[in-house]
Amino acid sequence: MMTEEQELGRMGEEFARDYFIQNGYKILAMNWKLYHLELDLIAENDEYIVFCEVKTRSSTVFGPPETFVTPEKQRKIIRAANLYMNRANIDKEVRLDIVSVTVCGDKKELHHLPDAFKPHW
Repeated sequence: MMTEEQELGRMGEEFARDYFIQNGYKILAMNWKLYHLELDLIAENDEYIVFCEVKTRSSTVFGPPETFVTPEKQRKIIRAANLYMNRANIDKEVRLDIVSVTVCGDKKELHHLPDAFKPHW
C-alpha cells in the first residue's frame, strides 16, 4: 500500500508523462533504477534524450517544487543519466529537465523547466 506522499508523487509522474506525450515525446522509461540511483522519467524526441526529475507537492508554502532538486540530487541524476546512456549505447544530445507539479484538490498545475541544470564535467 502506498503512502499519501507516494501516491502524490506517482500522480505527478503520470501527469508529467502525459505532458511529454502530448508534446511529441516518446517515453523510454519511468522510474528507471540502477544501484541506488533513479531517474523519474526518460523521454526522447528528434533532438534530445531528456532525463526529467519530477517534483510534486500539494502546496507551495515552502517554495515551488523545483526548488527541492538540490545540487546533490542533480549530481545523482547526472550520474544516472550517464550510466543509462552508456548501457543503452545511445549517442544523442542530452537534456536535464525538471517538471514541477502542484496538486491542490482536483486542480493540477505543471511547470516544465527544460535544460534546468547542466553537468559540471
